Amino acid sequence: MPESGQSKQGRTTHPGPASAPPVSAAPPVSGVVPAPRDAATTAASVPVTDAVTGPVGGSGPVAGSVTGPVAAARRAGLLVTLVLGGLTALPPLSMDMYLPALPAVTDSLHAPAATVQLTLTACLAGMALGQLVVGPMSDKWGRRRPLLVGMLVYVVATAMCAFAPTVELLVGFRLLQGLAGAAGIVIARAVVRDLYDGVEMARFFSTLMLISGVAPVIAPLIGGQVLRVTDWRGIFAVLTVVGVLLTLVVVKWLHETLPVDKRHSGGVGQALRTMRGLLADRVFAGYMLSGGLAFAALFAYIAASPFVVQEIYGASPQTFSLLFGLNSIGLIAVGQINGRLLVGRVSLDKALGFGLAVITLAATALLLMTTGVFGEVGLFPVAAGLFVLMSAMGLAMPNTNALALLRTPHAAGSASALIGTASFLVGAVASPLVGIAGESTAVPMAVVQVVCGVGAMLCFLLLCRPWRARAGAV
Repeated sequence: MPESGQSKQGRTTHPGPASAPPVSAAPPVSGVVPAPRDAATTAASVPVTDAVTGPVGGSGPVAGSVTGPVAAARRAGLLVTLVLGGLTALPPLSMDMYLPALPAVTDSLHAPAATVQLTLTACLAGMALGQLVVGPMSDKWGRRRPLLVGMLVYVVATAMCAFAPTVELLVGFRLLQGLAGAAGIVIARAVVRDLYDGVEMARFFSTLMLISGVAPVIAPLIGGQVLRVTDWRGIFAVLTVVGVLLTLVVVKWLHETLPVDKRHSGGVGQALRTMRGLLADRVFAGYMLSGGLAFAALFAYIAASPFVVQEIYGASPQTFSLLFGLNSIGLIAVGQINGRLLVGRVSLDKALGFGLAVITLAATALLLMTTGVFGEVGLFPVAAGLFVLMSAMGLAMPNTNALALLRTPHAAGSASALIGTASFLVGAVASPLVGIAGESTAVPMAVVQVVCGVGAMLCFLLLCRPWRARAGAV
């Protein structure tokens, strides 16, 4: 876990070997200021302040901060970690708690199953597109106001889902729920970029993975238990209560992290120019695409694994749940190894490259197994390949986020929006492809994962050029 409560401005830092891994020295682009080669040196050259709790060892508050002793700063750091973890966990809860209720919704609203499936698509599309709106807003007006507006709209939209009389209205309310819920995803990443730099930011992302990674595992279980005592509308009632509680927590404990002097004053045109500048930054685009393609391989697993494990290999639902949980534990465990052991000792580029290589190799092994190259294979080898692939995500996902955001200290909201939107859109495209050959083969899943793994590696090597970033590094 990162040093709780200590921001990149909130601690005295000495340059040395533990400084952040260098970033490619590409020239700045419009709206983007690449991270310095030595983030620790930069941190040491600014006043010792904390963006959340105020000066540490200083004599007075800074704009937009609340003063407090070091002990209070550390407590606030833990609270901020939990708040940001809750914000990133809310969208998976919104998606996955609802899954066990799909048959009940079909019966209750007398709608075709394909139409009810659109409620999932609408929510996912809302989360993808909403980030493009909220990210630039948070760069202009700060983090708190857009986040609070988004949370309030999320609560209202979720409550409306609970009372939806027709499937068409439910689809519309789910779209609005996704658009509003995107605020938590994009602003959580932007807040991390405001507070942390270099290796500390990578550690924080690994910690967030521990919190948010549990959500997809427990969400269907919670949804199933809710259905034991109420109908599908009760799931949205529970999500409404969760949204209200999280909104109150944000109001009380998540203070503004973007000072007024660092906000963008332009309108839509300026936001579009900033995003265009971000996309024109070759290295940022490389990390964004690498992370998005790795996320697509994860989406392919989520979409196909119930069918592959239960229908093709004949496992019971209980066995599938056990394997799904083990794979999620592997992802979380490797994420913690990344944050606690690797970050600060191994460059982020090396850890990311290794993770992407393992994902590609595991996907290739799955393709060889599913095409019969090794003859008839049972569930265990396939499950082992999926476990390795999922666990390697613990290296790919936090490090792509950290390395991309290192290049965008003055456009963190817009950068976070592009990262999130790319991941969701590429994942949404990859998911339907896993069933393109019907229900008798797992080959499409493996093909999608191989293509995504190879694509992620190529984007990383050709666009990010990590060997240049490491040139001359200590």
